[in-house]
Amino acid sequence: MTSPTKVLMIDDDVSLTSLFEEFLQAEGGFEFAARHDGEAGVAAAVEGGHDVIILDVMMPKLNGFNALKAIREVSDTPIIMLTARGDDLDRILGLEIGADDYVPKPCNLRELVARIRAILRRVEKAADSSDSESSRLQVGDLRMEAGSQSVYLENELVNLTGAEYRVLETLVESAGEVVSKDAIARQALGRRIMPYDRSVDAHIAQLRKKLGPLPNGLQRIKTQRGRGYLYVVP
Repeated sequence: MTSPTKVLMIDDDVSLTSLFEEFLQAEGGFEFAARHDGEAGVAAAVEGGHDVIILDVMMPKLNGFNALKAIREVSDTPIIMLTARGDDLDRILGLEIGADDYVPKPCNLRELVARIRAILRRVEKAADSSDSESSRLQVGDLRMEAGSQSVYLENELVNLTGAEYRVLETLVESAGEVVSKDAIARQALGRRIMPYDRSVDAHIAQLRKKLGPLPNGLQRIKTQRGRGYLYVVP
């Protein structure tokens, strides 16, 4: 028997959390828990045992960004941020701090469930390939190991979020070739790119910051305007 997917929702909107709990019960296969302020949410997240965390930005006691930072210090559990619709700043900041994805509020509950399932498929795929030698990718000074979702530059570990790892993996698997933003979103985030969607761009910006340039000083990830992104083969 398959274990239920354990979802923790941290949101001060009690009516929304109750509605989502009812929606998940109707879907089946989920175990739901809710916390209604940032401090209680962080405490529940740190205790562990959840498969995915849904985190609102605006909350009492501790806002979503500070809660996200606190959780990321001790946990790599996938996190979906709930952000104000049309607020690119909140979305990009959440991705920079370590969120795996975001859904704008007011949110479509069916879309939220679809995002949860997409993230968990990526996690399961990584776990399934943990013992495979082919799960190791090497391009120049960069080495990626899918089983542990670890990235090394000259044998130095680089800390990436799960989403950042999957975006980089998508690029490195096609190193030297341009990969469209839509292809990156589908393969790495499990969804198609939406109008005004900056999530792929935000992840690329973080990867550039964390990985730096190639040893020769040239850019590691190039933008091909109107086409996508390319991981440069040294």
